[in-house]
Amino acid sequence: MTIAIGSDHAGFRYKEAIKNLLTELGHTPIDKGTFSEETVDYPRFIRPVAEAVASGETERGIVLGGSGNGEAMMANRIKGVRCALCWNEESARLGRQHNNANVISLGQRMMSEETALRIVRVWLDTPFEGGRHQARIDQLDA
Repeated sequence: MTIAIGSDHAGFRYKEAIKNLLTELGHTPIDKGTFSEETVDYPRFIRPVAEAVASGETERGIVLGGSGNGEAMMANRIKGVRCALCWNEESARLGRQHNNANVISLGQRMMSEETALRIVRVWLDTPFEGGRHQARIDQLDA
């Protein structure tokens, strides 16, 4: 699977760790930046991730920041993106099962690196349940 990934300065370290995990798992990460811990404005790096997912350039996306809040807000402004702000494995599982989240947002200041990596694994491995949830997804994408 191709997965766009982007962060601001506050999510940079976890972005690098997640890119390594994705590669180890056989996925192809497409890094949209930032490329250091130098202070930047997150929309410059999150919008390209969301646009890559919405256009079909990549199948999914991962965005990171200090809290993940602004990044999720930015990603969700792009039609066709369903970005779940995840803080634990259950939020990632439900984001996929019920909401068909094609992007997740993580906050580096909110969790350990180990937790972030577990969240990514769960999100990658969890299928969308469809069924009663599909009508809601259709309404989001209308």
